Parts: sequence; C-alpha cells; structure tokens
Amino acid sequence: MRVCFRSAVDVQHLIAYRKAHAAVWPEMLLALKEAGWNDYTLHLGDDGLLIGFVECDDLDAARARMALTEVNARWQKEMARLFPAAEGNPDEGFIVMEEVFSLEDQLAAAGILDAHINEGKVK
Repeated sequence: MRVCFRSAVDVQHLIAYRKAHAAVWPEMLLALKEAGWNDYTLHLGDDGLLIGFVECDDLDAARARMALTEVNARWQKEMARLFPAAEGNPDEGFIVMEEVFSLEDQLAAAGILDAHINEGKVK
C-alpha cells in the first residue's frame, strides 16, 4: 500500500529539521527499512507543512515495529523539539490522507495504458 500523511514542523525549526533529515542516523535508516518502510519520502514546505509518502504492507504494523526500536525512541526524542508541543512522539501525530486519485490506477481501469503500450505510444 502507498500512504500519504501530513504533519507540521515548528517554523522556527525548519533549518534544523532539514539538517537532521539530510543526515539521518544509519541505524535509523536500517530500522525503517527492516520495519517495512519502503520508498519513504518527506516533503517540507516553508510554512512547516510536512507531507510524507511511504509504501508498506500495513502502515499500523510498520509503525508498531518502529515503536519497538530503541533508535526510534532516541530519534523521536530529538525530533520532538522541532515540532509544535504535543502529547506523544512526532511520528504518532501523523494524519493519514485519503488517496482520491491515481493516474496509473485509472489508466489501468480504463484499459488506456495497455492500449497505448500495445500501440507503442508509451515507453
């Protein structure tokens, strides 16, 4: 499954947030991968809006596996200072967004993509 979520970084800490995510700890990277977080990206706006995309078998299971790791506890403690004050860890405040459109899914459902591939129009 592909999941999109949103959160918000405190605008006073955008530089620190970008800096932390430019050099995520190697043990955190491995923990994410081992927990089933695939093709994971974060996108940050100048207003603090944080949008994430992740592919995983089951988001709740992937989040639960991360919650069991010591490195995630340390990372969340570091990141908490960069988010507006809230109860819980920053990764617990992610708001999952409903997917309402997928170009590939609709092309496939309409048989358009297959027709174009067979005609040699799509590479």
